[in-house]
Parts: sequence; C-alpha cells; structure tokens
Amino acid sequence: MKASGLTWGLRFDFRNPAFAGTTTAERYTAALDMVEWADALGAASVTVSEHHGSDDGYLPSSLPMLAAMAMRTTRLRLRVAALIVPFHDRLRLAEDLAVVDNLAQGRLDIVVAAGYNAAEFAMFDVPMKRRVSDVVETIETLRGAFSGAPFEFRGRTVQVTPAPFQPGGPAIVLGGSSEPAARRAARIADGFAPSAPGVWDFYRDEMLQLGKPDPGPSRGNSVGTTFLADDVDRGWQEYGPFFLHEMNAYGAWQEKGVRTNFREVDAIDDLRAKSHYRVATPDQLVHDIETLDEPTVIFHPLCGGTTPELAWRSLRLFEQDVLPKVS
Repeated sequence: MKASGLTWGLRFDFRNPAFAGTTTAERYTAALDMVEWADALGAASVTVSEHHGSDDGYLPSSLPMLAAMAMRTTRLRLRVAALIVPFHDRLRLAEDLAVVDNLAQGRLDIVVAAGYNAAEFAMFDVPMKRRVSDVVETIETLRGAFSGAPFEFRGRTVQVTPAPFQPGGPAIVLGGSSEPAARRAARIADGFAPSAPGVWDFYRDEMLQLGKPDPGPSRGNSVGTTFLADDVDRGWQEYGPFFLHEMNAYGAWQEKGVRTNFREVDAIDDLRAKSHYRVATPDQLVHDIETLDEPTVIFHPLCGGTTPELAWRSLRLFEQDVLPKVS
C-alpha cells in the first residue's frame, strides 16, 4: 500500500531461540496469519530469507513457506532474499520457482546470493571457492529454464516444466555486500540487492560503463526495523532481548570480513545507541512517514524470536494508529 508515498511490508526469517518459549509450528502459523492481515490492508510485499543448520531454527526452506503464503494472499509480492544458490540443485531450484510462481500467479520475486557462512558450506560439503561460479551457473540455468524451451545444461539438452506464470520468469536479482558482487550484478543479473551500505554505487557505476540504463542513486528512505509501542522505554524492555539475539546471531556469522550492519554487541543499551533497531510510538512513525520522500517501512514482526503476542501488539498499533493518519 502507498499512503502519502508510503510503501510497507513484512519480512520473516523465523529465528526461534529457546528463551522465546514458542514452537516452530506456532511461529509459522502466526506468520501466515500476519501475511493475510497485511495483504488485506494493502501491504506491498512479504520477504523471507534462508539459512541452514542454525541453532535457533532459522528458516532453511524459503520456497515452501512462500507457497503457503501465496495461498493466504492475493495482492502482495512474495520475495525471497536470498536464495543461497550453492546449496541448491540448479534444475530442481528452477522447477520449484516455477511452481511457486504459478501458485502466486506471477507475484514471486527472487534474490540469489553466494552465501558467506563457512559452517553452511561445510554442512552441504560445498567448497566456498566455488561460490561465484555457482552463482553464475545458477543465473544462466534459471534464464534457460524460465524460457520454457529446451536449453543446454552441463552438456546436455534439458527442459524445465511447467513454465513460470510470469512470461520469462521472475526477474533474477543478485544480492551481495561487496564491490565484485555489485559489478557482477550489473553484468549478469536483472538487478542488485545490496546487503551492506555503500556498495550500490559500484553497481550503478558498472551499469553506466556497460551502457545499461542508469538505476539511479540508492534509496535512503527506509524507516528501518521498527516496532511500535505506546511507551518506548517499556517497548525496549519487551523487544530488546529479541533484538539483541538477532544482532548477535547475525554478528557471529558476519564478523569475518563481511560488511553489514550486524556486529556482536554486549547489551541492549548498545543497540539503543545505534540506528538498526527502533522502538517508536505511533505518532513518531507517522512523523517519519510524513517527512520522508517515498518512505518505506518493512516490519520484521517476529524479529529474533519475538513472540507472536508482542508482534501483534506492534502490528495492531500500526493498523489502528498509523495507517488511518497517513492514508
């Protein structure tokens, strides 16, 4: 939905640490209810992401989840960001994407990425040195598969059926956090989804050097990971432990040379001093929306193991005290 230039949506990764006291099944059920709620209110998108072998149950199978979400929605875009393609069989991935795109009647968006967590590569017995070549082969395979026609794959002729609902299949966007990934996206992908600040400029530069359309400057109008509460201090007491879990869980993966906004921190107060997480009142969020050009709000309602009860409390404040004021 766009209200006063607002675009909003949801994202989920389904971390479920033990201290949250919830089952994975309860978390999945709550997310499907939230997606249906968001679709009815005009949300633009829902995004899921995947990781593997995580102690806190991070979602490993993004496409089955998007298939379930497709059955509970009719309008919003369904996005996976990102498919870590070295861990996927190329042809099976193309088949699964085609099936989900048909279930969603063309509402599927995909981001592919090379991955960075060494433990996951060890789990699947995939050499990390193959990451780039795996991404290149996957993009080439998906392009051939999405055509609906026979194509060459590893020296043999194959055909993936059914064809996607979208003619030519979903756009293939490449994710990444480095200059090489950004420039690679310009060369071989349909778009770029940076996961670190500053790398968009490399993508734009490469696009211009290749004589491709200028994608424009990076959009900096996201409100960030926001939770709503009538009392901000109390909100931090309730949501802070989940924010801390997410920050440190990602930070433990990404400390080794990966440029993102996640780093291990010692205490909730350290998070309040940063801009990555925010607890705001509904009026504060309304002010943000009204003062930004084309603002984007992506809610992460189950962030870090946030319980469904707390998640709904924040979402209901958005529904009741924010949307009516910016519509």
